[in-house]
Amino acid sequence: MVELGAGDGTKLACYPPGLDEIVIVEADPSLRQAAREAASSVSAPVRVVDGSLTRLPFPDDFADVVICSLMLCSSPRPDATLAEVRRVLRRDGELRFYEHTRSFNPVVAFAEGLITPVWAPACGGCHPARDPLAAIEKVFAVRRLERFSFDHVAHVMGVAA
Repeated sequence: MVELGAGDGTKLACYPPGLDEIVIVEADPSLRQAAREAASSVSAPVRVVDGSLTRLPFPDDFADVVICSLMLCSSPRPDATLAEVRRVLRRDGELRFYEHTRSFNPVVAFAEGLITPVWAPACGGCHPARDPLAAIEKVFAVRRLERFSFDHVAHVMGVAA
């Protein structure tokens, strides 16, 4: 299993026991170190690697599962990131995703578009007006999908293959 943009490794505690290996890809050196520290409290073997979201450091057909969690908003090129996910996933592999998305309310979505030029540089490259589901659907067939709001922010969560 590969998790992209894993941040400080907090989500490691959410994974079930019995995984062969969890590989975390994180570009930020301080977050990689924090993820290494978080990995010490997990029963599965964890490998934390440096890597670009648009050039993953794995061979073709490497992973059974790739997790994208709150990171497609900050990918410099979501299309290239998802093409890399497709490349590293095995033929019967799954993309599991949880992402914030452009608001379901058209007025709020318009406002998100207006604030993006200021928001993105100040918030780690996050683009609040992005539609990650549309990007995912260009590369994968979505098999399960939930749309919901959390703290007044629109989210999508699902499984694609």
